[in-house]
Amino acid sequence: MIILGIETSCDETAASVVDNGTAIFSSVVSSQVDVHSRYGGVVPELASREHMGTIVTVVREAIRQSGIGQERLDAIAVTLGPGLVGCLLVGFSFAKAYAFGLGIPWTGVNHLEGHIHSVFLGPDPPPFPFISLLASGGHTGIYLVTSHTGMELLGQTRDDAAGEAFDKVAKMLGLGYPGGSIIGNLAEKGDPGKIDFPRPYLDKSGFDFSFSGIKTSVSRFIRTHSAEYKEMTPDIAAGFQEAVVDVLSYKLLLAAKAKRCKHVSIVGGVAANKRLREKIIKDAGPTGIKVHMPSHALCGDNAAMIAAAGYYLLINGGPQDLSLDVFSRAK
Repeated sequence: MIILGIETSCDETAASVVDNGTAIFSSVVSSQVDVHSRYGGVVPELASREHMGTIVTVVREAIRQSGIGQERLDAIAVTLGPGLVGCLLVGFSFAKAYAFGLGIPWTGVNHLEGHIHSVFLGPDPPPFPFISLLASGGHTGIYLVTSHTGMELLGQTRDDAAGEAFDKVAKMLGLGYPGGSIIGNLAEKGDPGKIDFPRPYLDKSGFDFSFSGIKTSVSRFIRTHSAEYKEMTPDIAAGFQEAVVDVLSYKLLLAAKAKRCKHVSIVGGVAANKRLREKIIKDAGPTGIKVHMPSHALCGDNAAMIAAAGYYLLINGGPQDLSLDVFSRAK
């Protein structure tokens, strides 16, 4: 089954052609970083307008790169939420109209389930059941994944997402947007042990997160070291990153132990963080738990993961009705 995936939940316009939920024929992502960087974050109205201007071009390019004409498409999968409603509606409306015009089935895909499916697009997908850590700019949660359509949320952030904390700390330090890659690169030049920021474990026996406290700690450190903090920026970045990574790794492996899973995955934009990958692999080693990670290209928002998740929704539940609508918050 050849599926066209479409993703417009935030600030990337993406389209991809995927066969049977595993083989990527093409994946095109149009980023809006240049548009939003001057504002220090995503401006929803501008993001929606950018999607409207690029959706047709991105879909056409994905089909062209796939080497498959649109007449060979078997179905369309599109993100229906969570995300920015104005952005979601651009891709969602386009996908429904396109499917209707071609006379082929379509399905809406939960953006978070799409991220979890990104590991199935690589050469070493995890067997069921496994624990998945989803860490991105908008979401941070731990899931027990029992099948392609069976996912149980075990814990999530009570305030800021991990990626959101990276962006906000980068803004405090005057480093620009997006903060994840900037903090990650700068942290390599600093000493993670020089500034001991708190580890926000909340309940160490539970799976929930909270990253607003560590963000406040960084803000307080900057205020109390106003004269010299700019020279300490690499150490601040390294210390902050290490605190976040420690908590993410601890909670993921705690969940794996609790659910007796020998396989875990990390997905979402923060999964591209080099230190997080190193830390989880190192911590998992003595436990015998195997870590599965998507390629860096599949960590951020993309349409291949939406097509992959859509494939399993279609073969297990069939196409969806045109009356379906988008939603902004995770259900």
